[in-house]
Amino acid sequence: MVNEFEIKKQICEIGKRIYNRGMVAANDGNISVKISDNEYLCTPTGVSKGFMTPEYICKIDGQGNVLQANGNFRPSSEIKMHLRVYQQRPDVKAVVHAHPIYATSFAIAGIPLTQPIMPEAVIALGCVPIAEYGTPSTEEIPDAVEKYLPYFDAVLLANHGALSYSDSLLAAYHKMESVEFYAELLYHSRALGGPKEFSEDQVKRLYEIRRQFGMTGKHPANLCPNAKDGKVNCHSCGVPSCGQSGASNPLNNTSDADLIAEIAKKVIEAMNK
Repeated sequence: MVNEFEIKKQICEIGKRIYNRGMVAANDGNISVKISDNEYLCTPTGVSKGFMTPEYICKIDGQGNVLQANGNFRPSSEIKMHLRVYQQRPDVKAVVHAHPIYATSFAIAGIPLTQPIMPEAVIALGCVPIAEYGTPSTEEIPDAVEKYLPYFDAVLLANHGALSYSDSLLAAYHKMESVEFYAELLYHSRALGGPKEFSEDQVKRLYEIRRQFGMTGKHPANLCPNAKDGKVNCHSCGVPSCGQSGASNPLNNTSDADLIAEIAKKVIEAMNK
């Protein structure tokens, strides 16, 4: 079993990775790892994730109480969001929150990552919905995220960033990388005239590959209510919340021309006021 000091070193290494990749700026972002049924290691508040050393890392219990912290270091105020993930997903051992540029841009624009455009994204991530906006450091964000946790392994946070979680710290980080890469590809393909999405049959075949791999986590291949009923999979149903209470993605119902015309109309109206 890996000792706590080694886990702290791993947290610092992942912190450097997200900082060096431009997924966070200044003191943004936070990371946590579950080390027992009621103990967690987490990054402190007010510290750059690119310059941490093991003594920076705090230990808390499942209620957020500090069990160990050196000097003036205190757990991130966003630890409530992490603890909600652990409460709702017993399979999760690590959580990463960051502000990757492309993924966060989609979150700010209100566009979930649901278009099936490359095999790796469909197999590894499934869909990435957007949790409603909540005020940082309050229970609003955990409450907004909670309804997506049973169905997805990564979530965009409206006007905020992205959240990924998995059964190991490295896997949680890799999901964050995958979310950002997926968002970047989607952004550039739209600039080139729009992505060519997989057909429903192609998506079904990719879902079957995932099942054959025996991959862990939550995924539409196994959980989407539509897929279970033999209906259109959630990559193309336009419902970011995978059959839950979310509204349809307006981009699936509106042409680019109509969308541009509507935006132009609102801009002109604003200028004439």
